[in-house]
Amino acid sequence: MPLFKGFSRSTGPQRSIRRLGLPGTSAVALLASVAALLASPAAAQEDWPSKTVRIVVPFAAGGTTDISARLVADHLTQALKQTFIVENKAGAGGNIGAAEVANAAPDGYTFLMNTPGPAAINQFLYGQMPFDQKALVPVSFVVRVPNVLMVNPATVKARTLEDFLAEVKANPGKYSYGSPGNGSTGHLSTELLKTMAGISIAHVPYRGSAPMLLDLVGGTIQMAIDNLPSAMGQIKAGKVIPLGVTSTTKVDTLPDVPPIASKVPGYEAESWFVLMARNGTPPAIIGKLSAEVDKILNKPELIERFAALGAKPVGGTPESLGNFIAAETTKWQKVVKDSGAKID
Repeated sequence: MPLFKGFSRSTGPQRSIRRLGLPGTSAVALLASVAALLASPAAAQEDWPSKTVRIVVPFAAGGTTDISARLVADHLTQALKQTFIVENKAGAGGNIGAAEVANAAPDGYTFLMNTPGPAAINQFLYGQMPFDQKALVPVSFVVRVPNVLMVNPATVKARTLEDFLAEVKANPGKYSYGSPGNGSTGHLSTELLKTMAGISIAHVPYRGSAPMLLDLVGGTIQMAIDNLPSAMGQIKAGKVIPLGVTSTTKVDTLPDVPPIASKVPGYEAESWFVLMARNGTPPAIIGKLSAEVDKILNKPELIERFAALGAKPVGGTPESLGNFIAAETTKWQKVVKDSGAKID
């Protein structure tokens, strides 16, 4: 149906308005008013979402990023009466998935569940980046998660963090560690530990937590630092042994596991998962999604679910998230520089 009677593809809107008896300047003004109304943030906020919304996870299915994204997507689907789907685009330490969102249309139908790698670390780690860091803007701080250092009990003799560090020091080059990918917090957390504890252990990157944990259980690698939610299943099954957490205090889900900082003073490295959008996405949509995620993160059932995984919901405004990412970027830039880690 035409917007106004008399509009047609053949005559064009301006000629059609002239048929209404309006002078040229009035016709232009009317067209501008209609365009402004249709493109206004208020209209976008009222209509959004009107179709399926994608949340891109830049790592393989089964990891903490994926778990967090699916929990949030399920609740957003219920709250906004429109389908939110999760798509896994793994590779290059999260850069492939982040690049997909950075190059997507800024229409509010593609978002990224971002992590410290693509959000803060990779720009210093990689020689070339497939996207402009400024192409992504903050939406909502979802959760922060402590990492856990764990070992394969069949290939590592140590049963305490202190003994493990001594074992690795006594056998330089013998052990290898896995991470969910180059630039992941598992990677840089271990590089930070290597620098601070003075140990040598080779890095084996994977395309996500799930395949990395399979190789840790199988003995292909001997040690890993990974997000607590991803690791809890294997820890509870006794297939890996947790020796330390990366937060400065103990975590409720592993009360008997000490902070790494108790043996390596000053050590701290937590993960976090945040929603980000393509720069240029209407502010009204970003604001609406941020407010809705805040409501979801305050639901008792979601708080309980995240707590069982060792994760803590955060929430807050896009502005506060932007400040947090800026501070983390400064922190991890120094870690990359001090560790000498680099990927061509």
